[in-house]
Amino acid sequence: MNQLTDIRPQVARCVVGGRSLRHSAQGRLLVASVILCCCAIPAVAQQKPVVLKGGKLLTVSHGTIESGVLVMQNGKITAVGEAGSIKIPKDARIIDATGMTVYPGLIDSEDNLGLTEISAEQSTNDLIESSEEIMPHMHVYDAFHAESELIPVTRLNGVTNALVAPDSKDTLPGQDSFVQLAGKSSEDMVLIRDIAMPLNFTGDQRHNESWDKRKFPQTRMGMAAQLRQAFLDAQDYAQHWADYERKKSEAAQKPDEKAKPDDKDKKPGDTEKDKEKDKKPPTPPKRDLKLEALLPYLQGKKPIVLAAEEANDLQTAVSLAHEFKLKFVLSHISHSQSVLDYVAGLKVPVIVGPIYEDPKPYERYDAVYGLPAQLYKRGVKIVFASFDAHNVRNLPYQAGYATAFGLPHEEALKAITLNAAETWGVADQLGSLDLGKTANVVMANGDPLDMRTDVKQVFIAGQEVPMTSRQTRLRDQYSGQ
Repeated sequence: MNQLTDIRPQVARCVVGGRSLRHSAQGRLLVASVILCCCAIPAVAQQKPVVLKGGKLLTVSHGTIESGVLVMQNGKITAVGEAGSIKIPKDARIIDATGMTVYPGLIDSEDNLGLTEISAEQSTNDLIESSEEIMPHMHVYDAFHAESELIPVTRLNGVTNALVAPDSKDTLPGQDSFVQLAGKSSEDMVLIRDIAMPLNFTGDQRHNESWDKRKFPQTRMGMAAQLRQAFLDAQDYAQHWADYERKKSEAAQKPDEKAKPDDKDKKPGDTEKDKEKDKKPPTPPKRDLKLEALLPYLQGKKPIVLAAEEANDLQTAVSLAHEFKLKFVLSHISHSQSVLDYVAGLKVPVIVGPIYEDPKPYERYDAVYGLPAQLYKRGVKIVFASFDAHNVRNLPYQAGYATAFGLPHEEALKAITLNAAETWGVADQLGSLDLGKTANVVMANGDPLDMRTDVKQVFIAGQEVPMTSRQTRLRDQYSGQ
């Protein structure tokens, strides 16, 4: 799905100074834009039905089926249930999954896939536009490289979908895209173009790494002030567009009126001049892509991914989000154990990871490792992310590692499947083995969270993905196979 709609309609409705701005033409276009965001995920053409028979089905949404049957047809799951209870299509290709575990494709809730290839070679990196700190009008889909060698490596371990984000070196580095890791081109693979916008407030965005490179914002105060000004400017921009639309509508509806009797004191010709002035259409404001990009987030139509690590940063960033009524998902919060009750009270999902991060000197050795379990115990919906490009394949092991520190196994699996799909608004199509969902399915010889498990086959939209990558080709080439 590609959102090609003009962003100008999004100025149709924005909260400015406590008021809701509406105008019909812009409003209709905004509704069209929202409808596009909710369109179905397109399925790759599937030639004939494929049936996985006899395997253990981890449905995620409705338990485990020890010996089940799953039917994939036209890119969708068309049947799932106990062996013997499912009618198998006559022309289906049947794959014996006895002894295998079948589960939904995994979802990485933040990485840099398709934006970098070789970290040491700058020409292969499109991670961030570093010329300015506030760059919300940068779009991941403009740079996503569908032919990246890192993508086959990733999907060989069962990861079929990802939220691709710019690097986190700036506070507002651009907008994220939701991708499917198979397709003929980036146009096929980018399912939702601008799904969310990262707002990074970890302290790493301060530009004070050296005296000769110091520039604004050098402090957290500067970061907050810069963000606040950007949102205020966007609200003002929305107001100007709303005023323009109102004046244009009034000009179109205003009838020609003759001079009123009480206008005798006006000089000859004044009335005609006033009429001509009234008939002249208003001049539209100058477009500003940077401010336009912020509008859907100020309207609450799309979520901000609010990244903070320590308690003070977290509370400052959340206060800023509340000030502008932003819808948000929390990210990182790796060192915010002292305010986990506060986090739970926010009632928002939390992206956890990377779970292998070292604790701070003042923290317990297992503070980061046990964070997912602590959040789960407080009723917080958690999802996992790799925050990487080269090691996205290790996503299931992050979830598995968390189980050793108290996170229930079924919740760990949900955090990289159904929870992620719900967080990003695609749970009607992804995240579980349910009738009618996109057939992103993994077949492996064991527990998906266990490092010893070997993924045997991945299906994306019902199509068998080639189980090869640059790494397997090099292995075969140099091992003489």
